[in-house]
Amino acid sequence: MTFSPSRSVTVVVGLAALALVGLSACSTTTTPPAAEQGKVSVVTSTEVWASVVRAVGGDLVSVKSIISGSAGDPHGYEAKPADAAAFSGAKLALSNGGGYDDFFAKLADNAGGDLRKIVAVELEQKDAHAPSETKPAEPAPAEGEHDHANEHVWYDFETVHEVAEKVSEELSAIAPESKDKFAANATAFGGKLEELEKKAEAIGATKPGMKVVATEPVAGLLLAHAGLTDATPEAFVEAVEEETDPPAAAIAETEALVTGKQVAVLIYNEQTETPVTKSIKDKAAAAGIPIVTMTESLPEGVTDYLDWMTKQVDSLAGALAKA
Repeated sequence: MTFSPSRSVTVVVGLAALALVGLSACSTTTTPPAAEQGKVSVVTSTEVWASVVRAVGGDLVSVKSIISGSAGDPHGYEAKPADAAAFSGAKLALSNGGGYDDFFAKLADNAGGDLRKIVAVELEQKDAHAPSETKPAEPAPAEGEHDHANEHVWYDFETVHEVAEKVSEELSAIAPESKDKFAANATAFGGKLEELEKKAEAIGATKPGMKVVATEPVAGLLLAHAGLTDATPEAFVEAVEEETDPPAAAIAETEALVTGKQVAVLIYNEQTETPVTKSIKDKAAAAGIPIVTMTESLPEGVTDYLDWMTKQVDSLAGALAKA
């Protein structure tokens, strides 16, 4: 078969067009993810700490949290093979520490490379909530036990402020060209945290020594900062911390606090509701005791740490104002 010159030109032009389409398709499929387009890749253990990183890093960071929302309990979380992939290309890792998210430390250690690490509990001011008198040193925890009195340090605004400053410092070392932006964001975030601290302090000033009871000690550091007395029986707290059912006597004692109106507010974590805690909540409602929800992790649909905490502090202040 013979081809005319005009047909040959048509074929060549058609092949060239196909080649261009092919190149375009390849270009589309090989576009690097956002984290590779000038953003600093950060991985955190939970979404709570991811929200703090975003507040400091803004649009200059790409953050991945291993546990999002209330999908898993960090205490007993077992890392999956896919979790290790989150550390690929990461420059900074932020965990809570204190026995709360041990799985994360192992992942971070295995990641190797030039990964920088921040552990929140290591930045806590140890004497921030301690009484003035000197206490004897406590023995080191046994293997497997929590090594921190209250590991829920994201409820301590001073510690969160320190973490934000440390995040700014580490991000600035990784991307020095953006250090002014990181510093400005950390300063703005810190200023709002200070406002939140003052709100919490005002609760204690208005209602000094007011007693509350909690179905879980997650917000203990905030309650202490607000000058409130957590009257929850120790046996009940210990059982919840160990993820076991509280003794019958401890349950009865806790219920008596609300039915007898010996406390002003019930602090309730709806994310870890059990038949026992629900029963206490129902009894509090029946007795007219205000119920304030304080969760362990960001509620569904919430991504802003300050928004989350402000609503909780305002809810607590509002409930106590009626007491």
